[in-house]
Amino acid sequence: MNMKLELVAVPVTDVDRAKSFYVNQIGFHEDHDHRVTENLRFVQLTPPGSACSIV
Repeated sequence: MNMKLELVAVPVTDVDRAKSFYVNQIGFHEDHDHRVTENLRFVQLTPPGSACSIV
C-alpha cells in the first residue's frame, strides 16, 4: 500500500500573522480561509508544486 501525506496541522496563536508569513514571505498558495466561529478558523495553504498542504 502506497501512503501519501496530504495535510499537516500547524497550530498557531495568530492566524493572520502566520498566513501572511506563509503566503507573502514563502510563496504558499491560499486554498481555503474559513471562519467557523469567532474563535475557530481554518486556513489551508499549499507550497507551489506540492500535493501536501498545511492547515
